[in-house]
Amino acid sequence: MLKNRQTNRRRFLQGMAAAGTASVVLRSPHQVFGKESPNERPVFATIGLRNQGWAITSKSLKFADFAALADVDANVLGANVEKVGQRQSKKPDAYNDYRKVLDRNDIDAVMIATPDHWHTKIAVEAMYAGKDVYCEKPLTLTIDEGKLIESVVKETGRVFQVGTMQRSECQQRFLQAIAMVKDGRIGTVRRVTCGIGGMSASPAIPVVPIPDELDWDFWLGPAANTPYRALPQMREGYGGGVPLYSNAHYSFRNWHEYSGGKLTDWGAHHVDIACWAIGATDTGPSKVTPIEYTLPVDYKDGHPVVNDRYNTATSFKIRVDMPNDVEMTINSTGDNGILFEGTKGRFFVNRGKIAGKPVEDLTDSPLPEAAIEDVYGGKVSENHTANFIEAMRSRTQPISDVWSHNRMLEICHLSNIAMRLGRELNWDPAKREIISDAKANSFLAREPRKGFEINM
Repeated sequence: MLKNRQTNRRRFLQGMAAAGTASVVLRSPHQVFGKESPNERPVFATIGLRNQGWAITSKSLKFADFAALADVDANVLGANVEKVGQRQSKKPDAYNDYRKVLDRNDIDAVMIATPDHWHTKIAVEAMYAGKDVYCEKPLTLTIDEGKLIESVVKETGRVFQVGTMQRSECQQRFLQAIAMVKDGRIGTVRRVTCGIGGMSASPAIPVVPIPDELDWDFWLGPAANTPYRALPQMREGYGGGVPLYSNAHYSFRNWHEYSGGKLTDWGAHHVDIACWAIGATDTGPSKVTPIEYTLPVDYKDGHPVVNDRYNTATSFKIRVDMPNDVEMTINSTGDNGILFEGTKGRFFVNRGKIAGKPVEDLTDSPLPEAAIEDVYGGKVSENHTANFIEAMRSRTQPISDVWSHNRMLEICHLSNIAMRLGRELNWDPAKREIISDAKANSFLAREPRKGFEINM
């Protein structure tokens, strides 16, 4: 059995290398196997605790016990250990290095809420350590990372939930929207518009001393080595307690080195719902065209020419040619949400409302009784973590699986590549590669920094 597993893993790694994915390092066999099933109340650990890391941890305390927390910022780590300790009978253990979490046999699952450039490395290593995984969206930094994660989920049989919580929460408005489309309430879908908002540019951000509490080298991890930058003005409200402008903390989303701007932030939510509604969760676009857009810095050959300010798109309008002649538009302007337009009408949905004549018509002509459950695949879970734990117990994949997530996220990644290169991209959804454009295809993967390869 072990010999067969090692042979399969060798073939898998050879296949990934042939596909041009990130460098990997073989992990010893005794580290691959983990617990086969969770306890009645599963034991969790969270890796990455600022902002969304605390949000998903706090929501999950109702369903799971947290044995450990990990973060590279000592202040964030300490504060969250205290908060979790107040909510459960025992303080979780605290680690700077996530690998100490993966080495523990008493942990059933990890929740990953690090910056995006860390997701794939931690997720893959967690699965090979025998852990189920809940990872915040966007799941990946590149398209090839998504292919790698899919392969490891299939190989290891681990349960993997992506944190696109609109699939389970928001008072079921999005599930209702999908059910309406599938029930033909707007006829044949012609257009879908995803309003996801824009991002702000930044002033020049100087190199400054690294805060004492931050392990900057480990924060960078697989990303290229670069100095820590920040301005003294502090952020208020959500994400407070950190510089308003920096190349770390909450501002990581504004840098292509670590994320994909609004396209992979809000885009990962609304493009997901749009693809689900039009039946495109297992396919992809044929073309992605940047109609108009603004990049906050100059680019050459797809790369920013300066490194001292934000570099993701601040505004954009992108056309995406989807199957069945559906035109998708991703906008930085207009209301945040999704507008569905068909041959018989149109309606709009976001986290605060669902509105339009087809919605009003539900008063006299309601959806079939089980329409929303049919969309969800059963009774709708109490929240996204509850669905994850239900999947852990049944050993099935949850509502936000890696395959559907990666398919829609490919649209977001391609949109960023198209803007960086300033041209339309033709996409082969079967081969999952850009057609006849070697330069654009070079952006499908990213080589990790030496010493931060994925350990498998």
